[in-house]
Amino acid sequence: MKIAMLARNANLYSHKRLVEAAKERGHEIDILNTLRVTMDIVSHRPGARHNGEKLVGYDAVIPRIGASITQYGLAVLRQFEMMGVWPLNESVAIGRSRDKLRSMQIFAKHGLGLPVTAFAHDPKQTDEVLKMVGGAPVVIKLLEGTQGIGVVLGETEKSAKSVIEAFRGANVNILVQEFIKEAGSSDIRIFVIGGKVVASMMRTGAEGDFRSNLHRGGTAKSIKITPEERSTAVRAAKVMGLNVAGVDILRSNHGPVIMEVNSSPGLEGIENASGIDVASRIIEFMETHMASGKTKTKGKG
Repeated sequence: MKIAMLARNANLYSHKRLVEAAKERGHEIDILNTLRVTMDIVSHRPGARHNGEKLVGYDAVIPRIGASITQYGLAVLRQFEMMGVWPLNESVAIGRSRDKLRSMQIFAKHGLGLPVTAFAHDPKQTDEVLKMVGGAPVVIKLLEGTQGIGVVLGETEKSAKSVIEAFRGANVNILVQEFIKEAGSSDIRIFVIGGKVVASMMRTGAEGDFRSNLHRGGTAKSIKITPEERSTAVRAAKVMGLNVAGVDILRSNHGPVIMEVNSSPGLEGIENASGIDVASRIIEFMETHMASGKTKTKGKG
């Protein structure tokens, strides 16, 4: 199998592990800088080049698209799909997962557990939004944020109003969610591949930080999840249309609630915490499911 990986930094742990796993299993893999790919958008014979060199002969593509280049990265991935290259995660599914509001709407439609969430455009509706989620403390999130960036805890009504009005005054779209106090500063990352949970870990935020992201100084340990948590993670990945997903949930008094589904989940934290070779599980899934020209879009873009 000849694999292309769309990634800007070949030295990241996740990318090096995927390269190692692919080569160990006898595959050829190239890391392509997503921003260096140009697209030849023509009928019948769509093509792509990387640093001017024509890209041919790839069987599968692993999209590791950074949040800051989502739009261009998805365009490149769509081009590969048009060329008949099998994607580990499809462009439509990644696009859904990157839009926090759309994700929440899809989860709600399918009856999955969520924190009470509100969204409004007009800063004058701040009082109404706060009331909808049960009042302070509340979590305020940028729709485009990732890895804990753009996530703020409004501990009082006054501070929450100030943050919401500041974001909206800057014409930034935000979500406001209830604060799941009983979860403390911990969440659970559940790694799903092909509709099966392969590993899980509990992440705990650094002292004084309610965010549990490892990039922000959090710590991780292996954890045994409940059948309900397992089912929630598998269903969340499925309704997003993702073959590989990192599903982040909180343990609330009314069961597991989904915070986010990550379409390019990091491997370092989950492999170190669980001791499981997740990279090889991903390549193994590709071996059994890859079929050139058999991409399918699960729903409309």
